[in-house]
Amino acid sequence: MPTNKHKVLVANRGEIAMRIIQACVSLGLDFVCVHTKADEASGHLALARSLGGPEAAYRISSYHDANELLAVADHAGATAIHPGYGFFAEDFRFARRVSERSRPLVFIGPSWRIIRSLGDKINTKRLARSLSIPTVPGSDRPVYDEMEAEEIAETLFAFQAEQGIVNSVVLVKASAGGGGMGIEEIYDIDQFKTVYRRVRNYAKRQFHDEGVLIEQRIFDFNHLEVQIVGDRTGKGIVHFGTRNCTIQSTGRQKRLEVAPGFRPGEINYAFDAARVLDDIVGYSLAMAREVGYDNVGTWEWIVSPTGQPFLMEVNTRIQVENGVSAAISRIRGNGDVNLIAEQIRLGLGEPLGYDQSDVTFDGVGVEYRIIAEDPANRFTPWVGRIDQFLAPSLPWAKLYTHIPMDAPYEIPTDYDPNLALAIVWGKDLAEAKKRGVAYLDELTLSGEDGSGTELRSNVRFLRDKTATILQF
Repeated sequence: MPTNKHKVLVANRGEIAMRIIQACVSLGLDFVCVHTKADEASGHLALARSLGGPEAAYRISSYHDANELLAVADHAGATAIHPGYGFFAEDFRFARRVSERSRPLVFIGPSWRIIRSLGDKINTKRLARSLSIPTVPGSDRPVYDEMEAEEIAETLFAFQAEQGIVNSVVLVKASAGGGGMGIEEIYDIDQFKTVYRRVRNYAKRQFHDEGVLIEQRIFDFNHLEVQIVGDRTGKGIVHFGTRNCTIQSTGRQKRLEVAPGFRPGEINYAFDAARVLDDIVGYSLAMAREVGYDNVGTWEWIVSPTGQPFLMEVNTRIQVENGVSAAISRIRGNGDVNLIAEQIRLGLGEPLGYDQSDVTFDGVGVEYRIIAEDPANRFTPWVGRIDQFLAPSLPWAKLYTHIPMDAPYEIPTDYDPNLALAIVWGKDLAEAKKRGVAYLDELTLSGEDGSGTELRSNVRFLRDKTATILQF
């Protein structure tokens, strides 16, 4: 089926749903979207109806209900499904079901086998090591033998001593755990046996698997990412640069992203930052080629204060911060790169059509995640009504938001209180920072909760953090 004959089900909400809809329109594709009762006032629903009419949107009870999504797809005659990020974006079982059902749909994302393979952190670490790609020091498989586990811990303490780390920390983790469950820190090898046995017993009790992982705890690192894009052949693979996502909330949730990941021409680093960027790009491409990566994906890295990169994980989906990479990217000299449109085009089977030599980079991009939260109170979400939200219209900035700007908006309690993404571009770091501050200063954001308390947001936090972006 030719690409322009497809109809895409947008299986997400908010700003990412809006960007998928707009990308479909730019590609000449039909679309259909979904919404819940809580999202009746969301901009993605209004946009779908304005561009596609009343039949372009269907109400469902939950974005997590696969049966509902597929029922809408069948009723609307969709031929492909875009999961956005979150929800089903990295669920290989959903991707497999979508593509292998009696009425198959194209899953716009990597093939389910790649999602399954790279979604397993232990498998990813093992694959990386087979390619001599550095990973966080520690075990790459569950350890069941206490003596072996202790030897790994001793090696990690010795490694940290060599790095000049004064207060060494080793993580003991239940291999079958998740969401922070079954993880303890040890600060001395004498603690190891007691903690190992406790975590092993916890793992056996909670997960019916007493396997344990032993890893180094790395402090004061920078969090970098490499944006990879590939076509369905698994051979047409390029990168769209690096980005730095180090500025996060206390809960390790990203709040501000910068592309590129370092700026050695404008900031002095204690290591060869240009080489680190080249290395993580090279490693990421090597791994993508090894698995035949066939859509968009992000290789996530941590870089130590001495400039050592360690692969942390692979995200097999489009990421929130794709737009900041697009902001500095050029294809054959042309800007306005849209990585979501590229994802859809390639996901539907079109060839890449360019190679790495056609992709160049210009300037610095900064992405601000504007959220209703209180940074002074551990980033506690704020719930209430937004009465006014106005943003400046400037040639060097873009705003992505599902918040209506012509009417009050009640923030749904069902979802995270993300309000908008603002992306600012500058010819260099100094200009990007200056423009970023000016943009945030011109934002108007006001409202109150049920008790009359003024809206809380992270705008001030973002403004203050702008001064130190890309510093290590």
